[in-house]
Amino acid sequence: MQPADRSEGMTMDLDFTAEERAFRAEVRSFLRDHLPAAVRHKVLNGICLEREDYLAWQRVLHARGWGGPSWPVAFGGTGWGPVRQYLFDDACAEAGAPRLVPFGLKMVAPVLMAFGSAAQQQRFLPPILAGEAWWCQGYSEPGAGSDLAALRTRAVRDGEHYVVNGQKTWTTFAHYADWMFCLVRTDPAAKPQRGISFLLIDMSSPGIRVRPIRTLDGAHEVNEVWLEGVRVPVANLVGEENRGWTYAKFLLGHERSNIAGIGIARRELARLKRIARSETGDGRPLLEAPLFAARVARVEIELMALEITNLRVLSAEAEQRAPGVEASILKIRGSEIQQEIFALMTEALGLQALPYDREAMAAGYAGDCPLPVHARTPTSQYLNMRKLSIYGGSNEIQRNIIARSMLGL
Repeated sequence: MQPADRSEGMTMDLDFTAEERAFRAEVRSFLRDHLPAAVRHKVLNGICLEREDYLAWQRVLHARGWGGPSWPVAFGGTGWGPVRQYLFDDACAEAGAPRLVPFGLKMVAPVLMAFGSAAQQQRFLPPILAGEAWWCQGYSEPGAGSDLAALRTRAVRDGEHYVVNGQKTWTTFAHYADWMFCLVRTDPAAKPQRGISFLLIDMSSPGIRVRPIRTLDGAHEVNEVWLEGVRVPVANLVGEENRGWTYAKFLLGHERSNIAGIGIARRELARLKRIARSETGDGRPLLEAPLFAARVARVEIELMALEITNLRVLSAEAEQRAPGVEASILKIRGSEIQQEIFALMTEALGLQALPYDREAMAAGYAGDCPLPVHARTPTSQYLNMRKLSIYGGSNEIQRNIIARSMLGL
């Protein structure tokens, strides 16, 4: 993308440069040659991925030198700027590649790079890059979700260990995780934000129990995690004791990067159109029905508008200008557009959207099924997508940020 030309006021060139277009072509070529067909089939048809699907893809990227698209070269990353990261994510989504697991790559890793000790960086970063370790996020608790400063999980110093007791909830893929980065209260007498520390906890430690929480679609993605007398070496404290709130806020800034999900939304919009061409009403494809076609066109226009907003943010980042309230706009509209796309899919399928057996699909059921392949998963995805309004900072919180920062309310 070309830098903004200040001599002409507020103009901004959102076209990609020849070098950036060549890079995108290189990524697409790599994906054609190296993305496993079985994994691509799962992603493009909304079938659940397993732990090994994600980690195996991470290892493929690592072998190519692309394991850390957002990491600096000094830590083994690509050193790409925001535009190349966007093009990479977009091409991967388009091709049906798994999303990179964010908990290690995009969340705890930047914290370790900025605030971790040299020993912590040497121990924990390489396995993340190589697809050898899975992390989960120990932030939310019962009564401490959006109000994270209200967390009550306690860590008490005992010699060279902390003893941790408490409960975390909505912990995504804790049942897959080898490690958890965890916020704990180390000074209950301090102000809520000042008595929190950031610990790295081995999930195989005695005293940890993981219990599944089934989501609306019957999936097992999130969990309750109980910590009862868990001993954590003091060496696993990141930064300074009682300064965890600073590191937590730093991490959340990275969590919201590329949160608009433009590439995924564009891929699912194309899938919606394929479904609407296959389904018929009044003797013609549903996509040709004026009312339904108008709704598809509307969501496509909204997606185009969001992409332009996203490109403006990228252009600003390329000029070393940090995004502000725009990140909240991207989060809200990105989640709403994806939810609308899956709502239209279920409407296009009509009664075919009703029957669904997640356990049978997850077990690889390949027997007779009264439904076409394209009708078997949109309902579960529609239900699963309800979570987009909550994670990464709920949409209500994002609207409050916009109201204060942009509208002065």
